[in-house]
Amino acid sequence: MADRGWISSSATPFRIVFFMWLVFTLEYVYGWHISPFGIVPRTLVGTIGIFTSPLIHGSLSHLISNTIPLLFLGSVIVFFYDRIGSVIFFRAYFWTNTLVWCFARPESNHIGASGIVYSLATFLIFFGFFKRDFRSLIISICILALYGGVFFGILPNDPRVSWESHLAGALVGFVTALHLGKSKKLK
Repeated sequence: MADRGWISSSATPFRIVFFMWLVFTLEYVYGWHISPFGIVPRTLVGTIGIFTSPLIHGSLSHLISNTIPLLFLGSVIVFFYDRIGSVIFFRAYFWTNTLVWCFARPESNHIGASGIVYSLATFLIFFGFFKRDFRSLIISICILALYGGVFFGILPNDPRVSWESHLAGALVGFVTALHLGKSKKLK
């Protein structure tokens, strides 16, 4: 852990959240219809969603429900794991959305940052168990207590919710935790 405070550790998640709120505000103020720029699986135009979908939200409650955990979980990652924080964020953002584009329901347009949230939460839950040091285990247990319910979100229970984003995020978070937890460079 570097000599970082919570404020500086929050820079990356705050940037993402800033753009989420900016896009939502511009859509609201100017009446733009931005949701077509979400992930439309296996279509050429849908590839733009790999980059834009986490910034697009269908409602204020949708935006808030992604803002709070993204800020908290992202800050925890950068504060405690600053050396690998950028790798975790890249994988959570890019690979989660790429998996959604490849495997999600083709008739749906997937928007929102919940896939990233699921990736970050799952990473934090499993990383301590793979890394096997005291601090990481305590973090894993705390995040499991706070966010263990995320695993219910990977099941299809509401056709309006992209459970595929949740599942893809959880898979990316798990694989990232496994890969980085076993890495000799972090020992």
